[in-house]
Amino acid sequence: MSFQADLQKWMDKELINRKGACRRRLEQGLGHAERHFVEYIWYPAFHDLDRLHPEFEVADYRDGIRYLDFAYLNDGLRLAIEIDGYRAHSAEISRLQFSDSLMRQNHLVLDGWKVLRFSFDDMKERPRMCQQLLQQFMGKSLLGRRSESSAEIFLQLEVLRHASRLEHHLRPSDVMELLKIKKRDALKLLQSMTAKQQLLPAGKGTTRIRCYKINPEKQEANFTSL
Repeated sequence: MSFQADLQKWMDKELINRKGACRRRLEQGLGHAERHFVEYIWYPAFHDLDRLHPEFEVADYRDGIRYLDFAYLNDGLRLAIEIDGYRAHSAEISRLQFSDSLMRQNHLVLDGWKVLRFSFDDMKERPRMCQQLLQQFMGKSLLGRRSESSAEIFLQLEVLRHASRLEHHLRPSDVMELLKIKKRDALKLLQSMTAKQQLLPAGKGTTRIRCYKINPEKQEANFTSL
């Protein structure tokens, strides 16, 4: 399915679940910067829009309502994603608005949200950096949770792609460097991929595996099913 088709399906699904002012905001469509994030950052990073919600309504710390640019919700993880254009940091914003923006983020963190912010300049000039930041965040936050998400599946694909380009067998340190995750998280991911037979031990030992290789019998299926 193409991005345009996925985008339309996603927006239609979101609209069905919205009411009142929240629905009216979404009916106006995504802003230019928000559309750019979806098309050139999120979608290339994960190849779908599952669990990503635009214009997400949250309670304000002043007992009102605010809207996040995007919220990603998955198995207890709550990620707020904010897109900051240049004007948000220019002289046009008042000192009161600036302070309010900082306090808003502080209260999101207190309420259990993780927060990532992207500037429009970074999304235009360094899209791959933004994509990798999201992938690394998912690697740190989702590995080992109860349900396997599309983001986790895409991380597995990234590991397989990386392994196919290496001139040596895949090591935990390679995964740590690729996804910027700790050793225990890299080992969890490798163990999961070994259990699914995407990867095989590259050495003779099976109790303590030091390096891995792509399972040749499942190599084609690895890259098509993921």
